[in-house]
Amino acid sequence: MIFTRAEAADLLEISSLYDAVCDDLCAHENYPGWKKGVYPTVDDARAGIKDGALYVIKNDAKIVGTVLLRHRPEEGYENAGWLTESSYDNIYVIYTLAVHPDFTGLGIGKMLLDQAEKLAGKEGCRSIRLDVAKGNISAESLYKKCGYKYVGTVSLGYEKYGLPWYNLYEKVLREPG
Repeated sequence: MIFTRAEAADLLEISSLYDAVCDDLCAHENYPGWKKGVYPTVDDARAGIKDGALYVIKNDAKIVGTVLLRHRPEEGYENAGWLTESSYDNIYVIYTLAVHPDFTGLGIGKMLLDQAEKLAGKEGCRSIRLDVAKGNISAESLYKKCGYKYVGTVSLGYEKYGLPWYNLYEKVLREPG
């Protein structure tokens, strides 16, 4: 498996992965509320590539997982009791962690988190933060297993999509000093 920054040539494959994930979620329990053609989309991937923030995991040249790593918070993050105090220049926020349905249960999500942590460590980040729709038990279980600590529940402004509450998690990578 190879973890690498996504490139423009990856757009169609990433879009197909997003569509497959949305189809799978809609066929089962769609905890994150993702909707094909609404979120995540090829435009989200394009923006992530342009910003240098979208990463992929490839298995035999096939993209099997993606994650966006940004140095900016979601609206509502200011209402949390975070474990670290720092500028977002020193904090990564995880967005749109997605694993192709054909590869679930194989540890790809954990690999994405592990690689994000390695990258954040190389960049001197103090922590990684993320949010998860309340009730998304499988995602929360993964984050807890990987050492992320629950810090609170907030609204991120997605009530109109039926997603009023998000649980926030943080993993401290290094203490100040």
